[in-house]
Amino acid sequence: MRFASLGSGSEGNALVVESGGPALPIRVLIDCGFGPVRARQRLERLGLAPRDLHAIFVTHEHGDHLGGAVRLAKTAGIPLHITRGTLAAGLREIPDGVTLRFIEADRPVELEGLRIEPVPVPHDAREPVQFVVDDGARRLGVLTDLGQSTPHLVRRLSRLDALLLECNHDPRLLHEGPYPWALKQRIAGPWGHLGNDAAAALLADLDQSRLRTLVAAHLSRSNNRPELARAALAAAWAGARPDDVQVADQDRGTGWFAV
Repeated sequence: MRFASLGSGSEGNALVVESGGPALPIRVLIDCGFGPVRARQRLERLGLAPRDLHAIFVTHEHGDHLGGAVRLAKTAGIPLHITRGTLAAGLREIPDGVTLRFIEADRPVELEGLRIEPVPVPHDAREPVQFVVDDGARRLGVLTDLGQSTPHLVRRLSRLDALLLECNHDPRLLHEGPYPWALKQRIAGPWGHLGNDAAAALLADLDQSRLRTLVAAHLSRSNNRPELARAALAAAWAGARPDDVQVADQDRGTGWFAV
């Protein structure tokens, strides 16, 4: 299994996960907050086209995650996996030609050798989930939008081989930054986004015995810096240095990571 980010941040998020051999690969996209042109361009950077995808899984209804998912699902002719709450909150109508498949928290989906496990998270959305992807040998955790950790999350995310973890903001930069006070409270609140310190605390609670790849994601352009996120996560990752932590960039995403 391998994965790559098409971009991560408040301007759009999408992550490709690929499994199987070169002859019969299975590829799923987690979220698509990019319009059709940008999504296609970002897929091309990875040597892919929309037709190479087999399904899209959506975490929640916010535009930077759902915004381009329906159009891409229609263009590629692939199903859109979504919770009923996300559908109700984010989509007024479904275009002809789009196939919906409903998912529920803690009920895994089996897809051509991949097991995709939706995990409920505290976030200011109707029915938000994040995902653990398991190919039978390796486990990848995707955790990009949540306001706080929970014991259930820690149980579900322990013993991962790779983790994409939100580091939205540095608390000091958020406090001193240009956002309105109400927005700062929402971001830093229990239903908002993880700051570097909260992400590090969550990471420290996990069983890290198998963790080999760690990617900081959803960094705010205004309220965080890559070096701050790297330092915070490295301090909580046993034996790691800041350079061991990768960062998913808003504009460039990432290259491929083998799990």
